[in-house]
Amino acid sequence: MSFFRRMFGGQSSSTDRSAPSTPPQPAPAPANDQPVTTTTGPIVFGDGATRPLIEDTLYTYTGSEHITFGQASDVGMMRSNNQDAAQSFFTTVQSVDQRPDFGFFVVADGMGGHHDGEKASAIAARMVAVQIMNTIYVPILMGRDNEQPISESLSSAVQKANGDVIAKVPDGGTTVTAVVLVNDLAYVAHVGDSRVYLINGDTIERLTRDHSLVQRLIELDQITPEEANDHPQKNVLYRALGQSDLIDVDILTRRLPAKASLLLCSDGLWNLVEDHELMQTVRSAGTPQEACQRLVALANKRGGNDNITVIVVRLPG
Repeated sequence: MSFFRRMFGGQSSSTDRSAPSTPPQPAPAPANDQPVTTTTGPIVFGDGATRPLIEDTLYTYTGSEHITFGQASDVGMMRSNNQDAAQSFFTTVQSVDQRPDFGFFVVADGMGGHHDGEKASAIAARMVAVQIMNTIYVPILMGRDNEQPISESLSSAVQKANGDVIAKVPDGGTTVTAVVLVNDLAYVAHVGDSRVYLINGDTIERLTRDHSLVQRLIELDQITPEEANDHPQKNVLYRALGQSDLIDVDILTRRLPAKASLLLCSDGLWNLVEDHELMQTVRSAGTPQEACQRLVALANKRGGNDNITVIVVRLPG
C-alpha cells in the first residue's frame, strides 16, 4: 500500500512507494459505545459488538428555526496556492409536502506536485456533491424512497470521487470528509485526516479517526500524542483518495443534540489550534461564519504553515 507524504514549507507532495505495504494494525476502537468505522455492513462499536445500521428515518423540526452554517478557506502564511476545497449546501422546504431540512458539507485537502493537489480536492468535493444531490436529495425532494440507505449512498459517492481523482489527476490525491444532515440526523463519510468535531455545550468530541501513520502508532501505544506532534512522519497518510482503485470509507451516523455544532476542518486548522480553543471559539462566536473567520485568523496567527479550511454548522434549539 502506498503512502502519501504531505510536506510543509511550500514543497510538493508525492507518493512514498518505499513505505511499508501494510500499516500497523489499529488498536480497538474507543470505548463509550460510539461507532467508529463501517462501510456497507453493520456498525462496529468499541466493545467489539456489532449492531444494525440505524434505519433512515426522516424527522421534522418543530418551530420555525433552521440550521445555520459558515465556511472559510485560506491559503495560510506559507503556501503559494490553496490545495483545500470546501462545499456547503442547505435547503428547507415549507409546503404541504413536509420535506425535511437537508444539507451537505464537504472538506477536501489535496496533495500532489504543482497544482495536482488543488485539482484533486476540487474534483473530489464536486463529485461527492453531485452524487449526494442525485442519489440522496433528489429522491427526498420528490418524495421517493431512496434506492439504498443514505449511509451507503454517501459511501458510494466517495468511491466515485476516488475513481474520478485516479482518472483525472493520476499524480494527485486528497482527503475527503463529508456530512449529510437530514434534520438532526448526521451521516458522516471520511477518508484521510481532515476532521469532524461535535461541539455540544462545554464538550467537544472528534467523530472521525485520522488515517495517518502517527495515529496508528498512538493507538498501538508506541508514541504519545505529544510525540506525534514532532514525529518525522506526522504527515504520512495510509488512506486517501487517489491511492487505489477501491478505498475503504469510514461511515458513522449520529443524532445531534439541539443547539449543538458540527465543525469540519482540514489539518491546517487542527494542527495549530487545540480542541478546547476550537470549542471556545465556536461557542463564543455570534454566528457560524464569524466562528470560521476567527478560527482561520487564529491558525494564521500561530504560523499558518498550511492551507486552512473550516465549516461550522449550528443546529437550532
